[in-house]
Amino acid sequence: MQLRNATFLRVAAGWTVFVWAVLIKNMIADSDRSIGFRAVHIGLAIISIGLAVGTFAIVRIERGRG
Repeated sequence: MQLRNATFLRVAAGWTVFVWAVLIKNMIADSDRSIGFRAVHIGLAIISIGLAVGTFAIVRIERGRG
């Protein structure tokens, strides 16, 4: 995998983790929304963060640092 492609994937994964972590923080603090609404969005956030971590791990392996 080329360094440019690896860097792009790492940045995209990092941005995904950042955005969803902020959403989780805001969802926990938001008492105006129902528990179900918050649970669904936090669940989506956890799945997205998991995919980002997986992407980062694949890049690491492909770049020969795993």
